[in-house]
Amino acid sequence: MSSKRIIQVERDILGKNNAIAADNRARFLADDLLVFNLVSSPGAGKTSLLVRTVSDLKGSRAIGVIEGDQQTSHDAERIRATGVPAIQINTGKGCHLDAAMVGDGYRRLPQLKGGFLFIENVGNLVCPAAFDLGEACKIVVFSTTEGEDKPLKYPDMFAASSLMLINKIDLAPVLDFDLAQTIEYARRVNPKIEVLTVSARTGEGLSAFYAWIGKQSARQRRPATEANAT
Repeated sequence: MSSKRIIQVERDILGKNNAIAADNRARFLADDLLVFNLVSSPGAGKTSLLVRTVSDLKGSRAIGVIEGDQQTSHDAERIRATGVPAIQINTGKGCHLDAAMVGDGYRRLPQLKGGFLFIENVGNLVCPAAFDLGEACKIVVFSTTEGEDKPLKYPDMFAASSLMLINKIDLAPVLDFDLAQTIEYARRVNPKIEVLTVSARTGEGLSAFYAWIGKQSARQRRPATEANAT
């Protein structure tokens, strides 16, 4: 296949995905639902962080989770053990979720009106960056064990994300990890990215993360409130 044909196929795929993502976004907004797309490399602690997050927040809002993995339902089972509904999507040879998968998964969840939907994407810092799922924003989870230069190696993902959560911060004292350098690299590719340090194991920094979620919720609801006022 020629390079010109490959580019056209990629454009067709992304165009179709973006149209479905726009439909997802309209439905999420109609349901007053705040949606986050969590992305990371494998082993960053994304699922552990999500388990703790939904456990802490489930008393305040309706919460649902869509789990993406190539195989197994292990992560969805971990979420369900907290009492929060979760849909597992297995992508097989696919390296990311797409908007159609998320739309189908959302239809299979119970009513979440006024709540939160967390999408845990397939562990991959490349492909998920290009696929809009209809989310309010992407959150890239990065761990202290990965090396400071990940934002430079995978710039598209960090450029597409609104927040970088630096997980496993409790391990930083025993690692040769330069926090300031990591943040500098991330802001080199995305000057607007927000950064928080957390530990899914100890709970360090999670209150700041939950406060950030609260701010995003208020921001999403503000336009609707202003429209109703006029």
